[in-house]
Amino acid sequence: MNDDGARRPPRPARGGGRRTTGDGDGQWLADVAAGAARDAGNVPVALLGDYLPLLADAAIAGRKPERAELDAVEALGRRAAEQGISAGRVVQLYLSAARRLWQDLPEVVRSRDREAVRAAAAAVLQVVDDAVATLAEGYAVARRDLVRREETLRRELIDDLLRGDSDLGALVGRAEPFGLDLARVHQVALAAPSRRLPDTDAAITALEAVIFDRLGDRDVLVATKDGLLVVLAPADATAPDGTPGRHDTPDDLGRLMHDQLRRLPRGRPWRIAVGRPHPGLYGIARSYEEAREALTMASRLRVSTPVVNARDLLIYRVLLRDQPAIVELVHAVLHPLTQARGGAEPLLATLQAYFDTGGVATETAKRIPVSVRAVTYRLARIRVLTGYDPADPAHRFTLQAAVLGARALDWPEQPLPAAG
Repeated sequence: MNDDGARRPPRPARGGGRRTTGDGDGQWLADVAAGAARDAGNVPVALLGDYLPLLADAAIAGRKPERAELDAVEALGRRAAEQGISAGRVVQLYLSAARRLWQDLPEVVRSRDREAVRAAAAAVLQVVDDAVATLAEGYAVARRDLVRREETLRRELIDDLLRGDSDLGALVGRAEPFGLDLARVHQVALAAPSRRLPDTDAAITALEAVIFDRLGDRDVLVATKDGLLVVLAPADATAPDGTPGRHDTPDDLGRLMHDQLRRLPRGRPWRIAVGRPHPGLYGIARSYEEAREALTMASRLRVSTPVVNARDLLIYRVLLRDQPAIVELVHAVLHPLTQARGGAEPLLATLQAYFDTGGVATETAKRIPVSVRAVTYRLARIRVLTGYDPADPAHRFTLQAAVLGARALDWPEQPLPAAG
């Protein structure tokens, strides 16, 4: 009797006697459950549910679990996933419980013949097989649901962060579960595939693995937006061990991303653009806009390097700040090139390569590529059509500024905007 007068279930003796799954086995099964929980790293005993009685019934009576009982095990798998317990520990809990229970069963079935013991073992293994498979299925379903919910929250958060006009107080609370401190200095990097974004899960997983390893998982967010991969990272990063992060310049983040993405089977070649670091919530949106502009400019300028930095393209923002003036310059200086056979583009490409190589005709020929004679012929045609000599230092600045403006405006691919 216990203190309140209720009858305490007797603990089965260790020395023998037939155990059943009746009330007298409560303490025995509780001991087995507690031991299995310790084996699995102190996983909650409640996650076993009625699994141990199912095993005992199978061993002693050969009873198979009913569908409703397996459904209950599946629900326990979902609960384990929702509680953040790893799948390995939950499976270990179930396997350890089966092992501990079976260690006591030989005393129960010792009087049976060999075939009866074999049948009991087969029945127990069948229950273990069914229960663990059902447990894992429930766990996987719950994890998929959690991943979908997290992905939705991640996508909504990144959209609001990059837009820059959301309520700061609300965003702080939403960003905290993702480890983002919106008061820090962040930068945004964008990755554009050559055609279409490949499997997003694989791309995000690949980026997360390498970026988390280099920068840690705090203040880092990887997502997709408008067909691009987006990486939000701290500019003053620290590694997971607390030491300074291993990227010293904004370009390092871009190179880190490119080195990882180019290994993916699809999406190559990738173009990476990195915005400048800025503090606070609105700095994130500003860095994102700079990265988008850098992607656009890199395409228009036909930049050959796979990683571009917004800092290196600031001249184009300066040029476009007074768009009417740059439109007038391009029209006045370069529009006569449209009279050439083949249009303005070959001559414009020659001018750009000529300036990029420091005015060296042989290097220009390699860059385009054409013969050196073709380069000298085109430079002469430019001088005749525009009245500006690319080799004359007094003319070179005007021509180069006009070329930069033409590329920024995507001319002659697109018509010049109307002067306003």
